[in-house]
Amino acid sequence: MRVLGFGTYDTQRHPRVGVLLDGMRALGLDVTELVHPLGLTTAERVRILQQPWRVPSLVVRLVTRWARLVAGAAGQRPEVVLVGYMGHFDVLLARGVFPRSTIVLDHLVFAAGTATDRGTRPGLRTWLLSLLDRAAIAAADVIVVDTEEHGELVPDRRRKDTVVAPVGAPLEWFAAGAAARTGLTGRDGTSPLTVVFYGLFTPLQGTPVIGRALRLLHERGVAVRTTLVGDGQDAAEVRAELEGFSEVHWRAWVGPDELPALVAEHDVCLGVFGDEGKALRVVPNKVYQGAAAGAAIVTSDTAPQRRVLDGCAVLVTPGDPAALADALADLAGDAEALAAWRSRAAGLAGRAFTPAAVAAPVVDALRTRPNRRAGAR
Repeated sequence: MRVLGFGTYDTQRHPRVGVLLDGMRALGLDVTELVHPLGLTTAERVRILQQPWRVPSLVVRLVTRWARLVAGAAGQRPEVVLVGYMGHFDVLLARGVFPRSTIVLDHLVFAAGTATDRGTRPGLRTWLLSLLDRAAIAAADVIVVDTEEHGELVPDRRRKDTVVAPVGAPLEWFAAGAAARTGLTGRDGTSPLTVVFYGLFTPLQGTPVIGRALRLLHERGVAVRTTLVGDGQDAAEVRAELEGFSEVHWRAWVGPDELPALVAEHDVCLGVFGDEGKALRVVPNKVYQGAAAGAAIVTSDTAPQRRVLDGCAVLVTPGDPAALADALADLAGDAEALAAWRSRAAGLAGRAFTPAAVAAPVVDALRTRPNRRAGAR
């Protein structure tokens, strides 16, 4: 089966589609890529959609990349075209350029839901973004989502064409975890617990909950050293909560080449702690990546995270700083329990979060699906 990764995605910023493609290669598919990255983060894309006067700049950038994609597509006859993350527009192009190929849309993000999470009030803009979501889904033959909850947002008539595949982690995260475990002797119960969080400080991540939990630990005198990586919507509130705390280290950002090793150096990787909307439907990248890196995972107790993490992570009540503080305090005071949670997370990642494991349900769906290209060879 010939598979073409196609679009304006950037695996350095959003590694999910790279995980799928690597998994397809590992499962024996013939995978190539035709990619011209748009060069915008998710936050920048959402900002453009929230501020209509910025749309012309998006159009110019998109048309330039599309022209290159169309030129590069000449003569290519893939059986399957995989359109990567944030491919709402790219999938429309793919449908036109490859009318006889099976088009797979990696639909991790619903545009309307993401805009709402980033502060856009329901109205004309979210309605238009919902139309964009529906148009993207209509253009695809197979829709890939990351949780059953996101699958329920797909229109009923397209549920049969929807595949649930976890986000997973790139291979470099597993390599970082293996390297960190080499010669690891474990905590002796006297050194402080080390905790890391990285992200864009959006409401679904619930970072104010993290800030208040760290303040509670500080007030209790529990030794926890925390690295907070990133910036964004709620960062100012968290900074104000933790102002002057020497045990909290801030980093504006860490590049994708450095981030896996940084996370692997910590005992605990924090997930998300929002308590409404999208926060209750996702299993975030950092949960998969942190587990692959060998960190213990502490995240919110939601249906999708409970299902995916399967007893291999410490789950706390969403939106509850005291519950998060209690969980971290328990880990700080019990080196054996910490080691056990780290081992469980790494074991689960090795079984279920590798590229091959993530891509398997997608490949199974493709192999049982009639080929659009009649007689393709």
